[in-house]
Amino acid sequence: MTITHRIADFAILIELVKEFHENEHLPFDKQTDSTVLEEILTNNSLGQVCLIQQFDEVIGYIILTLGFSLEYRGRDAFIDEFYLLPNYRGQGIGTKTLEFIEGACVALGVQALHLEVDFDNVNAQRLYHRVGYKKHERYLMTKWL
Repeated sequence: MTITHRIADFAILIELVKEFHENEHLPFDKQTDSTVLEEILTNNSLGQVCLIQQFDEVIGYIILTLGFSLEYRGRDAFIDEFYLLPNYRGQGIGTKTLEFIEGACVALGVQALHLEVDFDNVNAQRLYHRVGYKKHERYLMTKWL
């Protein structure tokens, strides 16, 4: 299995984001999402966006955002979105992508990497537990501003 990760191509990325958001019942507005994606694609201080490829076929994407935390002793990061096309799940590609993004985090000086997963997405939970992610005894809470 030959998996590569490359800087995102906007036209491909926006279509994958649309598909992911539709599948996960997340809001999608092409104009708004395009603006936000352009911002992260052109400003490395915000994070990184990578397409996941098998040979010449793009099969998913991962978005890493950067932050800073006293609790985690410096720079931390968040896997904001991670999407693999359904036909490519359960083949080790997710594991390889997480290894890749963790390596990128180490190179960026990241101390802790966070992610969120739906309560009912047990397949993704198994993957994340298997590669070392742990549940917190706290809830992630959000307020839109």
